[in-house]
Amino acid sequence: MTILLGCIADDFTGGTDLAGMLVQAGMRTVQLIGVPDGPLPDDVDAVVIALKSRTCPAADAVAESLAALDALREAGCLQFYFKYCSTFDSTPDGNIGQVAEALLQALDSSFTIACPAFPANGRTIYKGHLFVGDVLLGESGMRHHPLTPMTDANLVRVLQQQVRGKVGLAETSVVAQGADAIAARFAELREQGCRYAVVDALSNSDLMEIGAACATLPLLTGGSGLALGLPENFRRIGLLAPHAAAGALPATGGWRAVVAGSCSLATRQQVARMREQAPSFHVDPERLADGADLVAEALEWAAAHGGGAPLLLYATSTPEAVQALQARLGVEAAGALVENALAAIAQGLVKLGVGQLIVAGGETSGAVVKALGVRSLRIGPEICPGVPWTSAMLDGAAPDGAARPLALALKSGNFGAPDFFLTAWEELA
Repeated sequence: MTILLGCIADDFTGGTDLAGMLVQAGMRTVQLIGVPDGPLPDDVDAVVIALKSRTCPAADAVAESLAALDALREAGCLQFYFKYCSTFDSTPDGNIGQVAEALLQALDSSFTIACPAFPANGRTIYKGHLFVGDVLLGESGMRHHPLTPMTDANLVRVLQQQVRGKVGLAETSVVAQGADAIAARFAELREQGCRYAVVDALSNSDLMEIGAACATLPLLTGGSGLALGLPENFRRIGLLAPHAAAGALPATGGWRAVVAGSCSLATRQQVARMREQAPSFHVDPERLADGADLVAEALEWAAAHGGGAPLLLYATSTPEAVQALQARLGVEAAGALVENALAAIAQGLVKLGVGQLIVAGGETSGAVVKALGVRSLRIGPEICPGVPWTSAMLDGAAPDGAARPLALALKSGNFGAPDFFLTAWEELA
């Protein structure tokens, strides 16, 4: 069968976010971890290749994204999608713009859009400015992000600094008129020499109309919200039928655990809420830096406390504590220290019997899935907007050495209500 939509995500939580949106819309979807070295699955409508390219050097991000595009093109995908965070964050050198430009050139296309809006999670775009809730991006908690701080909400200006082609804007007044008006605006911008259009979006209905207007574009770029309007394009031309079981996952048992590395405000609130009601272990980054074997300590603690309530193991800290550690070790070394420790802890937890695992934070999720040897994820039910449960088959993980499924939720640090870690399990019942 033909794979309709081929997606490239710049981190792992963003990949599951996008894949979950597609499953909700009835597209059977698989997420692959890293560029595949063999044939893609042939029983799905959409494939998401999740990379760890958001914060790596721009040249590496471009090379890896082009390799992912090659795999998707070889599989015969009809349309392509570059997914980045709904807060449009990337390094100052501009991985978002540089990757988009490279993909556009590789596809021999002359125009695409940029629309990171995700209204269900409070990300909206008005007159080209990105809002997080009621505040501009540059005034939100993203201005303190330890790896990709965002201090400018004007997406036209931000993207223009990262690309050679001209960037234009499709404003709210146009979007409100529907798909035909949006498509007409795209034509105007192309005539003006624009290669990119930042597109305003205030609601899911806006995203549906934007998606319809993009039916014939070879490449789209945006957050996961933009995916809402794409499946209907394929249904309209008879290529996609409803799939009632698009999000079905195999049953999993075992212990339940949360591994949290994100230091976002949302994750800090979630950690604080769970600590009030469940056993918790603090993977103290400062103690890690001092050489303490917190991996062994954490797993010994987990072995003594597992089997009942979900366990919480967290390195989540305040922005001030993160900055202090970065000043001490350097930004990259500080991040790698924590990520590697949490990944080793996750490995140990699975060996102890954890069968249902939540990981909080994009960089942490990337480290964990690599440590577990996960190469693909089947996408299941949504826990909250942007966060689905997934299932990975782990070779040799069962007591008899056989493969067994692991239920895995990879949560972007900024997503989820304060009780997320306590209520997410209900979707697996």
